[in-house]
Amino acid sequence: MKYYFFSCNLVTLALPCYPHFRLLHVESLLTIEPVTKMGKGKTKAAKTYAAMKRMINLKDSRIKYEERQKKKRKSKKPNPENITERNLPQASSAMFFKYNTQLGPPYHIIVDTNFINFSIKNKLEIIQSMMDCLYAKCIPYITDCVMGELEKLGSKYRVALRIARDPRFKRLPCLHKGTYADDCIVQRITQHKCYIVATCDKDLRRRIRKIPGVPIMYLQQHRYSIERMPDAFGAPKT
Repeated sequence: MKYYFFSCNLVTLALPCYPHFRLLHVESLLTIEPVTKMGKGKTKAAKTYAAMKRMINLKDSRIKYEERQKKKRKSKKPNPENITERNLPQASSAMFFKYNTQLGPPYHIIVDTNFINFSIKNKLEIIQSMMDCLYAKCIPYITDCVMGELEKLGSKYRVALRIARDPRFKRLPCLHKGTYADDCIVQRITQHKCYIVATCDKDLRRRIRKIPGVPIMYLQQHRYSIERMPDAFGAPKT
């Protein structure tokens, strides 16, 4: 006959387990333990633990001789016969630390599409504002890609297109396919370190910062500012 032990802090009771006996309600202080014999707390069900995966011994006859041999680790020392050569671009001789000594008046400035649009919104005259920023003569340059973008924008940007066609703006011909100005400007300033890029595009400015010796002109506090120049006269104090 099975017994159920009802144990609490003070008293332990043993009641017989009949087939029609059901426990409907138990207080929180009581704990029920089904047992097979009196005085022992072991259950009938065997406890199961995590079974380990059986491994074949390396000395087993079913394993081939080649597989028994432990694999040798590759040595980390580089082999002098397998040295790879890398061609790094030559640093510009005009660089003095992070500044470009080749830049000087008159400054050559490549203008982007959004730079012209933001200048119109802030009511800034481009050439005069550039000279107020750098305190020297400035020559704005515009590429065929930028002109193509302005022409595609339609009549809404006709004022920007009229400013870009100013004879004081010098044209830079493009020989590549397409009219994506960002790639064109990045390729041009990588080859020639004599330009300043005027843009308000954050993505383009992030790409230009990776190229050493190329200053960036942008709008800040309703005026032009420039970064990466040794003498940033017109830059607002922050």
